[in-house]
Amino acid sequence: MDKILVLDFGGQYDQLIARRVRSMSVYAQTVPYRKITCEQIARGGWSGIIFTGGPRSVYDDDAPSFDPAILSLGIPILGICYGHQLLARLAGGVVAPAEGGSEYGKTRLSVGECPLFSGVPRESVCWMSHTDAVCVLPDGFAAAARTERCGIAAMYHRDRRLYGVQFHPEVTHTEYGALVLRNFVFAVCGCRPDWQMDDFIRSSVETYKRELAGKRVLLALSGGVDSSVAAVLLHRAIGENLVCVFVDHGLMRKGEGDEIERVIGRQLGVRMIRVRAEDRFLARLAGVADPEKKRHIIGEEFVRVFEETAAGLGRIECLAQGTIYPDVIESGKGDSAVIKSHHNVGGLPEVMAFERIVEPLRDLFKDEVREVGEKLGLPSSLVRRQPFPGPGLAVRVIGEITREKLEILRSADAIFREEVDKAGARPDQYFAVLTDTRSVGVMGDARTYGYAVALRAVSTDDFMTAEWSRLPYEALEAASSRIVNEVKGVARVVYDITSKPPATVEWE
Repeated sequence: MDKILVLDFGGQYDQLIARRVRSMSVYAQTVPYRKITCEQIARGGWSGIIFTGGPRSVYDDDAPSFDPAILSLGIPILGICYGHQLLARLAGGVVAPAEGGSEYGKTRLSVGECPLFSGVPRESVCWMSHTDAVCVLPDGFAAAARTERCGIAAMYHRDRRLYGVQFHPEVTHTEYGALVLRNFVFAVCGCRPDWQMDDFIRSSVETYKRELAGKRVLLALSGGVDSSVAAVLLHRAIGENLVCVFVDHGLMRKGEGDEIERVIGRQLGVRMIRVRAEDRFLARLAGVADPEKKRHIIGEEFVRVFEETAAGLGRIECLAQGTIYPDVIESGKGDSAVIKSHHNVGGLPEVMAFERIVEPLRDLFKDEVREVGEKLGLPSSLVRRQPFPGPGLAVRVIGEITREKLEILRSADAIFREEVDKAGARPDQYFAVLTDTRSVGVMGDARTYGYAVALRAVSTDDFMTAEWSRLPYEALEAASSRIVNEVKGVARVVYDITSKPPATVEWE
């Protein structure tokens, strides 16, 4: 089986690169640069290597780097953003702060003759995110693309099969990015499309059957897609040694706790315990407005509830979670920056009563998780369920959380989702946010003063990047009118038209 090594230097999109390669039916694995040596790479049978982006400057004393001998292994290499600059530096080129200034966002790209750009128009749009640039090419390299501010937006050494691009071909904002990656994987590396998601399922089941033999596992079941798929996958591996615990923290959408117990408890075919803990969570969250503190409190309280539940079930060695890759990368890992801590990653306490955390979906994106779920036989109603953050409505109530605010948000969110569904619109995620802003209004010739509710809908295939959805005006008008008239305490409704980046999907 042909395979691509994604050498991770701390970029926000590193696993997205692997996702793009796997979508071509070629296996790709992301490995932190600190976790592998040049000698191990030489023996690994890799068909190609991709250097990822990263938040540092390659000329910093403690910047992530690698053994220059990697360039002499005879394995094709593609450097992206930081990886492009690192490739140039390792090969003898010069990297410095960009003379034309930093570039961020959609940028016009002009390409020349180069195997990477076969089939790419001379002029197109790419996604840039950099403050440094290659200013002197290494010996034997040629420039292959430019933008208005970056003279060396791509470079290559044809004989050594070394390539670098300053832009990000892995994000959907780069118009022909998928073709650039395909050219590298197939034309340069010579890979064959012989890997399928069935391989992931088979290898995961075999791995956990071996590693968890004789151990009992408690799975944190939220009722969402990720934890449900993780439950079925692990149940296939360890059977009755898996018990699922649904912690009802009182931060769910309208009627969702009962629905999870009624539908998922029956459909998964595994033992499920519902723990009602609303009072406990709200007491811990009282007076807390900072979103990172909310996430850490929820993450710690989740684990404590799981520990207490496990103590009443006899010895349970492992805690399983439905963590997926966007959770990991946004919470910060290795040399990457923290965007926001996820309760099941950055929010976990350092000391826990479990021997091990099991996360079978940790390297997958949402669309891949859905594919796994379908192949495992989960019903479409569950696999295509609207994503919902583990901290629940805690990160959709801006500021301090109260029961009153939660009820306002539940009602507004239910109305918005009803109107979007009526309109037949299919954004990938849509929800309401209760802002911490109050606004003056008028109703029945009287002054009102209530909360502003923000509506959010996005379209995406990986949740690493997302475009705000152009919902029908009629649906937005109906939702706004109903929310203001039916939900006591709301005076104004606004619609969020910010994409990711620069925003995240959730407000907190």
